[in-house]
Amino acid sequence: MPARSKARRRALEVLFEADLREVDAAQVLDERRADGDPPIPPYAVTLVEGVRAHRSEIDSIIAEHAVGWTLERMPVVDRNVLRLAVYELLWADDVPPGVVLAEAVKLARELSTAESAPFVNGVLAAVRDTRAATASPPLDVPRD
Repeated sequence: MPARSKARRRALEVLFEADLREVDAAQVLDERRADGDPPIPPYAVTLVEGVRAHRSEIDSIIAEHAVGWTLERMPVVDRNVLRLAVYELLWADDVPPGVVLAEAVKLARELSTAESAPFVNGVLAAVRDTRAATASPPLDVPRD
């Protein structure tokens, strides 16, 4: 499994545990880092900290695009897969959107219900498409 895939899974585990325990993800992250088994990769730390920093905005974006679903109704795994992926889509400029969607769908397929992968894919595709539609087009630079 590639390093970033492992880091995403570890970040998801931290976010999932924090959500279940109803504690701040920083607390769980600190506990898991102190435990060190398995180790927390640096990219997982970046992802957890990023989701924490933008959690309110991320949850609003998910709620806007998850038609017919509230965050509270979603399975805990799905909710946190979406949080992780929305963070990567909107704030991790070095990760192509296609990779984000593929990784999130893979996590949902492996760790959640049969309906989760298509649901996660649909929500994230809508977020990606909205982002693409609202992004500023590059300026045309006249050539001599």
